[in-house]
This record gives sequence, C-alpha cells and structure tokens, in this order.
Amino acid sequence: MCAATTTRGVAGDLPVELTAKDFKGLVEPDWCPGCGDFGVLNALQRACAELNIPPHEIVTVSGIGCSSNFPGYFNSYGMHTLHGRSLAVATGLKMANHELTVIVTGGDGDGYGIGGNHFIHTARRNVDLTYLVMNNQIYGLTTGQASPTSCMDMRTKSTPFGNVERPLNPLTMAIMAGATFVARGFSGDPKGLAELMKKAVQHRGFSLVDIFSPCVTFNHDNDTPFYRSRIKRLADEGHDPSDWKSACEKAMVWDDETIYTGLFFEDEDPPTLGDLEPVLQEGGPLAFRELGLSKEQSDKILSRMQ
Repeated sequence: MCAATTTRGVAGDLPVELTAKDFKGLVEPDWCPGCGDFGVLNALQRACAELNIPPHEIVTVSGIGCSSNFPGYFNSYGMHTLHGRSLAVATGLKMANHELTVIVTGGDGDGYGIGGNHFIHTARRNVDLTYLVMNNQIYGLTTGQASPTSCMDMRTKSTPFGNVERPLNPLTMAIMAGATFVARGFSGDPKGLAELMKKAVQHRGFSLVDIFSPCVTFNHDNDTPFYRSRIKRLADEGHDPSDWKSACEKAMVWDDETIYTGLFFEDEDPPTLGDLEPVLQEGGPLAFRELGLSKEQSDKILSRMQ
C-alpha cells in the first residue's frame, strides 16, 4: 500500500483550503504523450481539491493496465491490486472503514473484461465507492488488442481482419445491475469531468463514471477528434437522471452525430451495503473495533511474519 506522500491540507484540527497540487504524487506519470489519462488525473486532483477532502482520508485502488498506475501518481493512500480485482479489494476497504473516500481507477479491459463479474456485483450491492473507468476501447498496456468495448470491425493486433464481437455497453450494464449513479465523461473536457467526479464522490452508493480516454498509440479510430465531433451533453437536452428508462435510451445512442456525456442516472434512495450488513450494524466499522485477540495471540501471529 502506498502511503499519502504529504500531510498538506491538514494542520491539526484546522481546515485548510486544498489545491490540485496537494494531490500531486511524487511519481511522474509515464503514460504516452497525449494520453487521455492525463486529463482524468488532472480532473480528479481538481475535484478532490474543490471538495476539500484531505489526502489521508482518500484511498485510490486500481487493477492492472496503463490507467491502473493511477495510485502512484495521485497523492492519497493507494493500492495497486490484481487484474480485475480492484472492486473486490475496494469493497473490503470501505466495509472496514466507512469514513474513507474510496476511489477505484482502471481501464475497460480491467473493469469490463476480466473484472466484469466484480463490476456487476459491486453495482448490485450498492457499495459506497466511486469507480472511474478510463475507457480507451483497446488493451493499451499489452500493445493493442481488442477490448470488451472495441467497436465492430475494428482492426487490432488480435483482430487483424476486423473485430467480430459486439461491444458491451457499460452504462446500461451498470444501470440494470443496480448502480445508483451512472455517468460518462470525456478526458478532453477536464472542467466537465471534474464536476461529474465531484457528484460521483458525493453520491452515497456505487458511482460509475465511464470516461472516454483516447489511446493515442494503439487506437487511432476513437481519437480525440472522433469524440469532439460527436459528443453532446445530456444537461443541454434537459435529461432527467431519475428516469432510468430515458437513461438507458440515451446510453444506447452511438452514431456518427451523437454520443452523450453527463449524468445518465442517479437514485439517492437505496441503502448501501454498509447500511444493510448486520455485522457492521452491531459493532460499527471494523477499523474502529477492539482487536479480538490477546497480546499473546497477536505477538505469535506477528512473529510468524518476520
């Protein structure tokens, strides 16, 4: 686990106004120049600063992939976990300490491919965390194979004659699975993306923000100009996020003229997993309970780890 690299933003018990720089990690990103993930990182730094959440109260969790190096570039506690397993680890963190702001970061392959099972069940359990998926419609880290969101007929290293598999729709998938906050952003719109992230973090329940984050090296079909010529904001059309049917209909629009971004669906009523779990109701979060071991027992366990 990576510890928060600075205590800036906290001065005793006195609140301090944070800036985006307070969330800058000690490690510089090694993404390709022009990668959309830079925009996602900048947007989250801005969002957390505007929400004034101290870095030590945040945990970023990731799986495997280009975007999953995120915790090393963001100043907070963090974990770089296994491929497709970030949501499972993040669920454990949130259940252990409800006071943490848990943000999961990853890509479309990590989240919708190998991690698809965890994605569905984390949504239906309504775990109180935020999932930021940098969706570049390609496996970038392994140098350009088709991912679960790659378009039909797309030529990649694994589909040299064109992709024959229909792409899944993460937004409708999340809504049908029970996610209570479903949004889509674009890394080329840092201000709009930061606003979506702020709403997602503030939402009490499972929040998905699927983010178009173009891969400049291995996906030349879905590049920044592709999105800029098609993206339309839901807010400009008066969309009602409480209408799940309309949310699904808007999420299925994908053509040469229109791809929507913004908040598709939000339900503020359902309780979270932490609200419903009986064990947590009886004694509160695990992090604040007395350890159920004697000193002799704990010393014995620790000695075996040396």
